[in-house]
Amino acid sequence: MVDESLLAPTLVCFRQDLRLSDNPALAAAVDRGGPVIPVFIWSPEEDGVWRPGAASEWWLNRSLAALSAEIEKRGSRLIIRRGPTRAAVHDLLAETGASAVFWNRRYEPAAVARDRDFKAELRERGLSVASFNGSLLFEPWAIRNGSGQPFRVFTPFWRTCLTNAPALPSKDASGRLRAPETWPCSLKLPELGLEPSINWAGGLGAMWQPGEAGAKIQLQRFREEAIQDYPVGRDKPDVIGTSRLSPHLHFGEISPGQVWRAVQNLMSQGIAGNRAACEAYLRQLGWREFAHQLLYHHPESPEQALRPEFATFPWKTDPRTLRTWTRGKTGYPLVDAGMRELWHTGWMHNRVRMVVASFLVKHLLIGWQEGAAWFWDTLVDADLANNTLGWQWVAGCGADAAPYFRIFNPVIQGEKFDPSGAYVRRWVPELAGMPDEWIHKPWKAPATILSKAGVEFGKTYPAPIVDHDAARKRALAALQTIRR
Repeated sequence: MVDESLLAPTLVCFRQDLRLSDNPALAAAVDRGGPVIPVFIWSPEEDGVWRPGAASEWWLNRSLAALSAEIEKRGSRLIIRRGPTRAAVHDLLAETGASAVFWNRRYEPAAVARDRDFKAELRERGLSVASFNGSLLFEPWAIRNGSGQPFRVFTPFWRTCLTNAPALPSKDASGRLRAPETWPCSLKLPELGLEPSINWAGGLGAMWQPGEAGAKIQLQRFREEAIQDYPVGRDKPDVIGTSRLSPHLHFGEISPGQVWRAVQNLMSQGIAGNRAACEAYLRQLGWREFAHQLLYHHPESPEQALRPEFATFPWKTDPRTLRTWTRGKTGYPLVDAGMRELWHTGWMHNRVRMVVASFLVKHLLIGWQEGAAWFWDTLVDADLANNTLGWQWVAGCGADAAPYFRIFNPVIQGEKFDPSGAYVRRWVPELAGMPDEWIHKPWKAPATILSKAGVEFGKTYPAPIVDHDAARKRALAALQTIRR
């Protein structure tokens, strides 16, 4: 047997895996024996143009606080340092005498390149180095088509995933974490400057509980209250019909394996209606896997369309109109409600995300990259793979994308998925007095209805900034320019 007292410490670098349960890097460090030193290194500049946005920084600040508290309960500490990552790790190795460095993998292009080079460098120094899959059901290189190539269409991709469904055993590090004899120094969390200096984040705190405990609460709520109605409820923006686990998954406060096991457990109970609902939700996890596969194999996709013909699409540059969209003042109630929900809560219902994205790229002809950048800065679940897939899907320029000529009508979408107008009334309160019949198209309402509701275009609520029919024709004409 190995005498653990003789083993040098292991550094465990936390990144987008801010949890203690089902954390393979942490579990491997504990299994190795010897002291374990949990580390977080703040180095956003290493992510290039895709450094975390303001909403992500808000979430990260609270998630790190929660993680630190949980680590302390295990008799340990979270050591916080600033990057660059290489310099910070080398300093910690010298200060602690650690002989091993473990982490869970990230799959963004900048992270992949950095980790590959750093792993080789550490091994050349004779250190034990290991990385693990702590954030996906499948590695992005593992699922291939019959020709051995990555999939470009979701349905056969997911079908192949299901035929190779992993066992996904839980990788827990139970009990206390063995501490080193002396601790290296650490920054205080506020020194990272992650807390926004403006009141904008007030709505985020009212809605979210970042951290592993918050993730487990959301999963429990979803299982008990929403999953049975998920196939229908997920399209209703006025109810909490989705899991709302996306930010927790992005920051690794819960693993997809934990979610998978919880949903599979429901399916095994044989409750009527559960199986179809559970399969529908697991399919959404599949889209997350598909997004990461696409990003891994197409690292240029956050900036460039996967369909090369879209390189010549006549997108417009219009900062004033873009700002009108970001502030929820387009005159289309469902679009404005979505953009205001985003600004207030750092989140937006998925159905509404599709509508507001379609409005930007098709009604306004503003490039999808502009919308992706705004979402990146304001979403608490901003994830490079998912954000890229979603915007390229709506714009019609990505893999397995909706065709560009599919143009959502915001009025019809509102009447179908928010028929009572409850969602619009919540986020666009100046329209609260409008009858259901007119709330999604107030510009068509009789003057007496508008007067009674206190709506005056240009004063209490904007008139539509573009006519739907005219915008649709313009978008289709723009599409024809790249088809010639």
